[in-house]
Amino acid sequence: MTYVIDTHPLVWFLEGSSRLSTAAQNALIDTTAQVVVPTIVLAEITFLYARHRITIDLPHVLAHMASAANCLVYPLDGAVVERLPATLNIHDAIIVATALVFRDVLSESTAVVTKDADITASGLINVLW
Repeated sequence: MTYVIDTHPLVWFLEGSSRLSTAAQNALIDTTAQVVVPTIVLAEITFLYARHRITIDLPHVLAHMASAANCLVYPLDGAVVERLPATLNIHDAIIVATALVFRDVLSESTAVVTKDADITASGLINVLW
């Protein structure tokens, strides 16, 4: 299974926050699953940390990812841009489009780990929360 992770679930996971659902927690600790971090998530973490809205900074995230064999960063590339849903804001659209690349191009069973109501309501991709 491939999980494309949204910003807040990743931050909550690294913080050990109770705001992370049990299902999301279980998915992120599953060493047989692949965890994909879209580059927009790294950009949002940098932005939120600089504004003191979160306590996890980019070096912390990158260190965690380097120590986890099942994590990878996926870039905002042409395949993602081709799949951007115009019905979502740009941040959510990039996350969903990244998941669509894994599902539709790479033929992987894929879900987005998110609590975001707009992504969930879009029905474009499976959501795990």
